[in-house]
Amino acid sequence: MCRLFGLTSAPHVTRATFWLLDAPDSLDEQSRRNPDGTGLGFFAADGRPELFRQPIAAWQDQQFAAHARHARSTSFVAHVRHASTGAVSVPNTHPFERSGRLFAHNGVVEGLPALEHQLGAEVMASVGGETDSERLFALIDREIDAAGGNVARGITTAARWVAAELPLYSINLLLASATELWALRYPDTNSLHVLRRPPGGQHGGRALHHADATGATRVHASDLIEVPAVVVASEPMDEHPDWRALASGELLHVGPHGEVTSRIVLPDPPAHPLQLADLRPEAATSQHVA
Repeated sequence: MCRLFGLTSAPHVTRATFWLLDAPDSLDEQSRRNPDGTGLGFFAADGRPELFRQPIAAWQDQQFAAHARHARSTSFVAHVRHASTGAVSVPNTHPFERSGRLFAHNGVVEGLPALEHQLGAEVMASVGGETDSERLFALIDREIDAAGGNVARGITTAARWVAAELPLYSINLLLASATELWALRYPDTNSLHVLRRPPGGQHGGRALHHADATGATRVHASDLIEVPAVVVASEPMDEHPDWRALASGELLHVGPHGEVTSRIVLPDPPAHPLQLADLRPEAATSQHVA
């Protein structure tokens, strides 16, 4: 299954070392289960998004570690891909960037011709890949513009349209700007968790050092000994007791000074829910939990 990871320490800049399927203790076996792309997005000092994406597993790519080892940013979005829609290629590798924001997604949305019709030719001309994820992001971006820049309203409007109109397995997502982070879990098919981390962690005086259950994503941030952060991930990444699972339909927002709010924006189940048995073979394989 694809892995999502987001971190914001805004307004503070954090140096974070990421290992995506390439940890020092060797995660070759895990990386072969999620072989279709690794990506890391963060923000430069001027707020400009920076992306490093490769359409291969990180265990095959020594260059990735060099890019991921010394990234500095207020916000990070990382993704490990197991392809469900679209070829294994750079344009189909998460995160994606639009309008100065970063986006990553775990799940399956079908009915792409209807989604493309909803987007229209002008928006579709800006979509570079084949994935349902990038098309979902394009719809969210369009709705943010229609809402006068209100990101939460844009996510909600887009997700409600998808939930009402398209066959849907899951649309767990992360969206980040240089200063804010949003996360949506819908429905409860795949998990998504959040941790509000005080400076120094649970016991104080400790760097952030997380690893998810599969070993697919690991991150070390020594700056967080003194700086608070909010972390969103596909599953809890350590033994901290304050990890919380987002509810189905819950939209979480982390503001520019670390303030966290959330509300249920999709209280009803999808109109056209998909089960694992309904998915195309490659999509079903991508959604299995390792």
